[in-house]
Amino acid sequence: MRKSIICCLFSVVCCLLSVQAAELSFKVKCKYLNLPISQQEPRHHLLFQAKGVDDLSVVARLSASPEYWVFKDLTAYKGKTLTITYDGPEEALAQVYQADTIRDAQEMYHEVNRPQFHFTSRRGWLNDPNGCIWHDGLYHLYYQHNPFEREWENMTWGHATSPDLLHWTEQAPVLFPDTLGTMYSGSAVFDKDNTSGFGTKNNPPLVYAYTADRSDREVQCIAYSLDGGMTLHKYEGNPVIDSHDKWQTHDTRDPRLFWWTTDNGQQTTDKGHWVLVLNERNGHSIYTSTNLRDWTYKSHVNGFWECPDLFPLPVDGNPSDIRWVMLGASNTYMIGRFDGKTFTPESGKHRFSTGAIYAAQTFNHTPDGRRIQIGWANIDHQGMPFRGQMLLPTELTLRTTKDGIRLVSKPIKEVASLLKTLYASDKTLSEHEVNEILNKKSPFKGDLEGLGLHLRATLTLSYATSAGLRLNGHNIIDYDLNRNTLNGQFYSPQDPTSLSLTMDVYVDRTSVEVFIDDGLYSFSAPLQLPQGDNLEFWGPDINVSNIRLDAVTSTMP
Repeated sequence: MRKSIICCLFSVVCCLLSVQAAELSFKVKCKYLNLPISQQEPRHHLLFQAKGVDDLSVVARLSASPEYWVFKDLTAYKGKTLTITYDGPEEALAQVYQADTIRDAQEMYHEVNRPQFHFTSRRGWLNDPNGCIWHDGLYHLYYQHNPFEREWENMTWGHATSPDLLHWTEQAPVLFPDTLGTMYSGSAVFDKDNTSGFGTKNNPPLVYAYTADRSDREVQCIAYSLDGGMTLHKYEGNPVIDSHDKWQTHDTRDPRLFWWTTDNGQQTTDKGHWVLVLNERNGHSIYTSTNLRDWTYKSHVNGFWECPDLFPLPVDGNPSDIRWVMLGASNTYMIGRFDGKTFTPESGKHRFSTGAIYAAQTFNHTPDGRRIQIGWANIDHQGMPFRGQMLLPTELTLRTTKDGIRLVSKPIKEVASLLKTLYASDKTLSEHEVNEILNKKSPFKGDLEGLGLHLRATLTLSYATSAGLRLNGHNIIDYDLNRNTLNGQFYSPQDPTSLSLTMDVYVDRTSVEVFIDDGLYSFSAPLQLPQGDNLEFWGPDINVSNIRLDAVTSTMP
């Protein structure tokens, strides 16, 4: 391995001798290109060119005195002559080199502020989940990604795979900016009958819809994969939808794909078709297709912004009572009916989750039929060469409540496999008693230092006042019975006379997620853990019962 790295470095150094201005040209012999980055440097244009590979133009903060290093996978360029042109400082470009390993790879997943059970990219910026799908034994999570620095830019589709939605392996990015624009959010389906014609009967394709964004408009495009989602090919007929002139707006993005078939005895000759839900200007539009290439506009629902989702769920688990849920990026939703062309709201808008979560998407084709959602949190992991994370995957269900049918979100059952119980009791304890136990059993000390925390408990108040849970003086939960607010948001328990609140709290190194009353309401927030491990309940004359405290084991490679 070392011989290979030295060989690759030598080939680059030789090329540097003949470099004119800010241009670097060399034959690709290695796996990765390592690039030095500093947030103190201005962005400059960086162009990658090689015969037989599409040009890639991005911006980067290359630096001769880097704060950290990022990398680019060179698999597509192997054996070719790659020319890199940079309109910034020549001495910064001179630091770029190819190697068979990623610079500082030994530090990855061991950084002090690396989340331990939430997905983060190895390097760079991460935002919206895209193309969430289960296929052939793996969950695929694509996501908005800037591989070239820890801030937003150069929108590319990153990619990760997992057998269980918890342990993720980061793969090479799959969609890069092109002449139509940068790669914005989208979704994926398995075209098992090859209706698109992109594959064959024996090898049907995965098909992806995504937005290409440029200064004058956003358009919708199609890509496909014939190798199980590892490599994506853009459709030569892109774009497939350009609705700029219809809506007179730049904002037409985030296509959501799924296959619709009639159910519940509806009388129709339509045996099924593809549906694409697209956010356009002031809401979500419905388009249909039989081949994933040619799309027809059908209807529009006002009142949503970005990242649409639309899916059916049984009410209280009853398969004969189905409702459809339409979501927007902020996790506001409507409940209603869908006939394959038009969504008709029956109630809403409602909201089931607040805080750091944004642009959540559900997985298509889950093997057991669960509706599983994963969301993005724009969290700054202080001092790290990456930013943003995915939140815990949750299962969505519809439950009948005192206020009507509502969406419920709970961590998937697989999360239980990460929990190592430190204390469990069904006794009712006073504030002093429970805090003494939490102090002794904290997973942030001793042999368990560095692991995450899970706490399940029922908090009961005695006065119409505030009480809650804090970590080192930072309020994780602030429940105000007088104002009926939970962390500033109005919350009404199912029993309006109840003085109790049941919570599931998950603390990672830089974030906290809380699920109230078995998922009727949830919230998430950044949490930069200060020194110390003082986890405590607070409030006058409170009681805590049904306590379970767990360490959450790491899912890092």
